[in-house]
Amino acid sequence: RESDHRAWTPVSYTVTRQNATIQGLIQGKAYFFRIAAENLIGMGPFTETTKEILISDPITVPDRPEDLEVKAVTKNSVTLTWNPPKYNGGSDITGYVLESRLIGKDKFHKVTKEKMLDRKFTVEGLKEGDTYEYRVSACNIVGQGKPSFCTKPITCKDELAPPTLDLDFRDKLIVRVGEAFSLTGRYSGKPAPKVTWLRDDTVLKEDDRIKIKTTPTTLCLGVLKSVREDTGKYCVTVENSTGSRKGFCQVNVVDRPSPPVGPVIFDEVFKDHMVVSWKPPLDDGGSEITNYIIEKKDTHKDLWMPVTSATVKTTCKIPKLLEGREYQIRIYAENLYGISDPLISDEMKAKDRFRVPDAPEQPIIKDVTKDSAVVVWNKPYDGGKPITNYIVEKKETMATRWVKATKDPIFPGTKFKVPDLLEGCEYEFRVSAENEIGVGDPSPPSKPIFARDPIAKPSPPINPEAVDKTKNSVDLTWQPPRHDGNGKIIGYLIEYQKVGDEGWKQANLTADSCPETKYKVTGLTEGLTYKFRVKAVNAAGESDPAHVPDPVEVKDRLEPPELILDANMAREQHVKAGDTLRLSAVIKGVPFPKVTWKKGDHEVSPKADIEITGVGSKLEIRNTVHEDGGMYSLTVENPAGSKTVSVKVVVLDKPGPPRNLKISDVRSDSCYITWMEPEDDGGSVITNYVVERKDVASAQWVAISSSSKKRSHMAKYLMEGTQYLFRVAAENQYGRGPYVETLKPIKAIDPLHPPGPPKNLHHVDVDKTEVSLAWNRPDRDGGAEITGYLVEYQEDGADEWTKFQTVPMLDCVVTGL
Repeated sequence: RESDHRAWTPVSYTVTRQNATIQGLIQGKAYFFRIAAENLIGMGPFTETTKEILISDPITVPDRPEDLEVKAVTKNSVTLTWNPPKYNGGSDITGYVLESRLIGKDKFHKVTKEKMLDRKFTVEGLKEGDTYEYRVSACNIVGQGKPSFCTKPITCKDELAPPTLDLDFRDKLIVRVGEAFSLTGRYSGKPAPKVTWLRDDTVLKEDDRIKIKTTPTTLCLGVLKSVREDTGKYCVTVENSTGSRKGFCQVNVVDRPSPPVGPVIFDEVFKDHMVVSWKPPLDDGGSEITNYIIEKKDTHKDLWMPVTSATVKTTCKIPKLLEGREYQIRIYAENLYGISDPLISDEMKAKDRFRVPDAPEQPIIKDVTKDSAVVVWNKPYDGGKPITNYIVEKKETMATRWVKATKDPIFPGTKFKVPDLLEGCEYEFRVSAENEIGVGDPSPPSKPIFARDPIAKPSPPINPEAVDKTKNSVDLTWQPPRHDGNGKIIGYLIEYQKVGDEGWKQANLTADSCPETKYKVTGLTEGLTYKFRVKAVNAAGESDPAHVPDPVEVKDRLEPPELILDANMAREQHVKAGDTLRLSAVIKGVPFPKVTWKKGDHEVSPKADIEITGVGSKLEIRNTVHEDGGMYSLTVENPAGSKTVSVKVVVLDKPGPPRNLKISDVRSDSCYITWMEPEDDGGSVITNYVVERKDVASAQWVAISSSSKKRSHMAKYLMEGTQYLFRVAAENQYGRGPYVETLKPIKAIDPLHPPGPPKNLHHVDVDKTEVSLAWNRPDRDGGAEITGYLVEYQEDGADEWTKFQTVPMLDCVVTGL
């Protein structure tokens, strides 16, 4: 029952245990409880609680505080914050206990002696470089709860934070001249950053117009009464030891433009209009020029008349002028922010002042060839209008009509190469200038010239050298001159000089006797030393001489033979029969060596073609046969020595015929054939044998084996009694060799044996001079039909048997006894 009620309320269930849980109570109310025991007889008396029981949760120590965080660290202090525990244990929090542990130590120590109610605390007096971890516990009326989770180890050192920058301005800012502007923002960082302002990479400093204000968290640049020079890219840099941040703003201080740049140029002047031009303002005021305003004024009047205000070009046509009057022009530039001061021209009279160009001076002709000439002239007065074209004309001196050298325009150059001249003809040239008014008068004609190539002496020959020598001659070679003087090289003059002499002697009298770039100087004296030089000659004359660099001593040159083998002179050369065998080598040596080819120890076959040149030798055998194989040698010999090389030549051919063909084991349906390999395998491995047979009555050979690798074969399926011939050939990769054939036919019959003895010989009748005999057939006939029986008799006591006769039947009468 509730403490303030008198009525008892039964609990809704009966229990058999000695405890019970009472549900449905109201927190904060006080209750009395009673309990009675019951058995089959009935219920006993109640026992009641002695005092009321207040319903409330049981009070425990608080849970762990939450979110313990380090907010700041310096070299001697740490600032921490935390949140209350989720559950206070059923009683209000009375304080917090903060503990720390030096890393490396086991125990935590209280940081404060008294309990704190604030959830933020700064631990001071720490030692720089030490590392701690912290935990915090909550306390209530029951006691101190579990500590929070520890912080990560914290080392005491000044905290570093890279700079941050938050700007209040955009990337671009447009300001009118005379107005003020400011650039502001906020920043942070540890240690406190340094703030620097720049304009176009130049550091800004405070003066009468520029104000810079910086607080620990804000920055500001202010400019009073801005001028055009304040235009630029502004940059603020916030920098400390951990890094830097930059912010940019393009500030454009705008104004009306400066005046257009003069002078005003009168490009065209006519009696009723003019065309003028000018240059844009030096300063467009920071904004693009939108248009120019052009006005005109008759110098006799004070009134300026508008021409146009819509042009954006720096040129303008001034119309509606009165001929003979003088005019002034003034021009304004305009942008979005205003109109500039004007540019005023000089006075100009309205009248025609242009004409065609003057005639050029007499042209000069250069670089004449057989089909072209270069015409050069000076620019004449242009008549007030720019020259746009020159007209070059040509004519033969005896002709009367001038012809244009080209239909294409010639400008701006003052020279032109006239093509398509006829070789040997005499020409003169003239030039006219043209502007937009028209074509001016032509120049006086040039001096006449003949169309032909100029000829000069050639340059000297190149790189003369002595390449060979004997006891009375020297061989010289050289290269043609770089320049032939525009004339054909007729030939070369060769001169020599004995060392010690002063005069040069000619080896050849005329240049055309040496048209090539080599010459053998003969008739020299053995043992003497000579110098040599060569000149090139064309129709204009002789070139300067080119000297052989070093003097040459005249004597036979000895060089031992040298063989440079071609690929076909490898150690072994394989040639297919019927193909051509080629062996060749390059031969060197001075004097040129004697060349000898041999096969083995003998001369090579007469069918071999041997060619010997001044640089090598070649041996060639066409339609090679197997016998052409062997060891070939090439010997070269001169007084300085000799050299020999050898090459084994294998002529690959079909194999020869097999040997010792034999037939054995003849039966009525088969026989056994054997043979030996050919003496000559053709230089290639024998791959198989071909065996064929032929009935003597037939003209056709029949193959009975074409792939046998063995040297024997069983010929089967013969017809009994038929006579056969057999033949065998060998094959390699180059073909089938000749057959070897049996000398006589082989008859297909089983082998024959003598018949057995007749059986049961007995006499049938006896007379005084004759006996009648009879007998039976023998048990075996020996493999052939019995053709008869030989009857013999012997006198009793004698040694020899006497032949009587051969009879075909199984009986006989022996007479003459």
